[in-house]
Amino acid sequence: QVQLVESGGGLVQAGDSLRLSCAASGRTFSRYAMAWVRQAPGKEREFVAWISTSGASAYYADSVKGRFTISRDNAKNTVYLQMNSLKPEDTAVYCCAARRLGGFGINVNEYDYWGQGTQVTVSS
Repeated sequence: QVQLVESGGGLVQAGDSLRLSCAASGRTFSRYAMAWVRQAPGKEREFVAWISTSGASAYYADSVKGRFTISRDNAKNTVYLQMNSLKPEDTAVYCCAARRLGGFGINVNEYDYWGQGTQVTVSS
């Protein structure tokens, strides 16, 4: 089992940057594919980014491609989301999620473990 704790959210202005972190417990972190998912008020959860178990591969939603970068440090049991050129429409609670099966996945229902989330608010 994996426990996930996000940090790094906050209130920023449009065009600013933020770096989110997700710290995982357990000794098997490197076996999990990881993702960032966001949920804005009144909306469904939205896939943001995915990273492979080794960190060699990543995939992004079109809405964040070119602005966000996902990375991981398996020695530190941590996954990151660097968010640049933030827009008001990026405002949401951002959660990290772990996929026990590993592999590629953009379906949020395929993730087994979730953090509580961190709020990101972007003002115009």
